[in-house]
Amino acid sequence: MANWRNKIQIDENFERDLALLSGNSMGIYFQFEGIHKMIIHFKPLNEVFSEEVFKTDSGVLVNFERDLIDEDDIEYALDVMSLFNKYPQFVLTEGGEIAKVQQVIHLLKTEFCNEEASYIMLKTLLKVLLLHLIRHQNNNFLEQDLHQKRVFKFLELMETHFLNETSAEFYANTIGISVKRLNQILKEKLNLTAKQIINQRQITEAKRILVKSEMTAKELAFKLGFDSISSFSRFFKKHVGLSPSDFKKH
Repeated sequence: MANWRNKIQIDENFERDLALLSGNSMGIYFQFEGIHKMIIHFKPLNEVFSEEVFKTDSGVLVNFERDLIDEDDIEYALDVMSLFNKYPQFVLTEGGEIAKVQQVIHLLKTEFCNEEASYIMLKTLLKVLLLHLIRHQNNNFLEQDLHQKRVFKFLELMETHFLNETSAEFYANTIGISVKRLNQILKEKLNLTAKQIINQRQITEAKRILVKSEMTAKELAFKLGFDSISSFSRFFKKHVGLSPSDFKKH
């Protein structure tokens, strides 16, 4: 199948230690508790599912790479980041809403298992599913802890400013805490420092542009805030294992 098969994973029969797509993937586990209850568990970037997840045989796991949402507009990407970072799970109890979510999951599974599956169709169905969950979350606000709010604020700021602001100091100052405290919170919640998360976002964007556009490596280096093509090439090869030009060829 096409390379997009490596970007999404849907499974009903799996073990607790099922391999994730990558550290840059996000996951949702839909746990079915009869017709009047669905527990939805979220795995944000760079995290793992709670130990409480997968204790039932009745569920569906959906994992997908971050670039499936980065290809759309930034408002949608921020809504998805919010969905995954506000809290680790929520519960649906309204029968009509559960039926809607189950219907979209069914369509997503059917397309995924189709030998002639369409990448655009899968991506669209995934977006419909995420938008359903975003709408439910916005209509049913749950209290967030302060650290979780700061994590989301950092991620929100980074999505808007990462092309121009790559220092942890900018984000810490905007949030109103020290760099040390910001890194402590991010390490606790995401197991990465601010700089590591920014670097990861730069790499994701660099890959997207290399694949989707005719921008030269030099133009891309300056777009991402590097002062020279050589420094960008070293940075890219360190994180990806290939030079920008070799990655584009592959």
